[in-house]
Amino acid sequence: ALEGDESYEEKILELMAAVDEYIPTPERDTDKPFMMPVEDVFSITGRGTVATGRVERGEVRVGDEVEIVGIKDETSKTTVTGVEMFRKLLDYAEAGDNIGALLRGVAREDIERGQVLAKPATITPHTKFKAEVYVLSKEEGGRHTPFFTNYRPQFYFRTTDVTGVVELPEGT
Repeated sequence: ALEGDESYEEKILELMAAVDEYIPTPERDTDKPFMMPVEDVFSITGRGTVATGRVERGEVRVGDEVEIVGIKDETSKTTVTGVEMFRKLLDYAEAGDNIGALLRGVAREDIERGQVLAKPATITPHTKFKAEVYVLSKEEGGRHTPFFTNYRPQFYFRTTDVTGVVELPEGT
């Protein structure tokens, strides 16, 4: 309509003004330390390895040191040597941006979907947690049968899923 029938051009502009008025601009969580769940990884010949994802919080700049956390036994450090968003090179990215981060000295096999890029020493991976859960009954659309110790559910964390093991407290 903006490049076609002029009678609708004003209506489109009115609609967009109403959208801007009634739908608030989301707040970007920029005052916390940088963290970005890795959605995909690829290699660029002659440049290195790129991790893509949406910056969840904070900001990252070219030259910043980051840690690659999760899934693997060891947390590793690297430096961001490039930030790109929609084929444009940037000096930095902030919470809410979908970016590709070029990582110095990281081989394609050293990073994978589900890991997290973060400001050094700000997050730690966990392999165990305690939780109090409410399990939906059959009538509520939940399980038809009970589960016991050693039940193996799928857990979904950001950009990955892992199989867990349930350990129920004694006497339950």
